Amino acid sequence: VQLQAFGGGLVQAGGSLRVSCGASGRTRDVYNWGWFRQAPGKEREFVAVLNWSSRITRYVDSVKGRFTISRDNGKNAVILQMNSLKPEDTAVYYCAAKYRGGNSVYTRISDYDYWGQGTQVTVSS
Repeated sequence: VQLQAFGGGLVQAGGSLRVSCGASGRTRDVYNWGWFRQAPGKEREFVAVLNWSSRITRYVDSVKGRFTISRDNGKNAVILQMNSLKPEDTAVYYCAAKYRGGNSVYTRISDYDYWGQGTQVTVSS
């Protein structure tokens, strides 16, 4: 499975951005699609996950109500729509994929099998 993240950029606080993760290869058995982020000097952290089978989503508390993860079936991609952005959302955003796992959602870095390259999101104050 190959993942490619794109769509980051620079936006003012309160603005919106959409980052996407295109997937190719044997994605049929990939059930969990996640977004993580890593800010300068900090560890990579979980942001959001979507289970394609169960449609269950989960978000880190700091983005609930502002971010939405969804699937674009036509493009075999996972999208993270980010609204009401804050300077503390500034980070490199990574998409990740986990094989199978049933209907559960997974939030740990170690749970994921494949990673895309990151895309930079910068929110200015």
